[in-house]
Amino acid sequence: MSEASDQILNRVFEVIESRKLENGGDPAKSYVARLFSKGDDAILKKIGEEATETVMAAKDARVDGDSSKVLYECADLWFHSLVLLAQFKLTPQQVLDELARREGLSGLDEKAARPN
Repeated sequence: MSEASDQILNRVFEVIESRKLENGGDPAKSYVARLFSKGDDAILKKIGEEATETVMAAKDARVDGDSSKVLYECADLWFHSLVLLAQFKLTPQQVLDELARREGLSGLDEKAARPN
């Protein structure tokens, strides 16, 4: 990822963090603050919706050749995944570090090595 990409990801995450209720987020004024106020289940439900929409967009793209909806839905899915990370006091850097740790490992070997 480029430095500019890292900066965008970090800026979006900082805004998400600022919308937490303990950081002054107002559910009446902010979609993200409203999600945080509704708790884990609302965030998880939204991720499920976005994941389904991403799958459907990919299926449509396979038929009509227009992948623009895949891009938009992936952006929505990534955004809501950032909200989930913030909810559980995790950061995008931790995800990047985990991906770096897995680099060069067989996906099958990595999965087999995970604790149950």
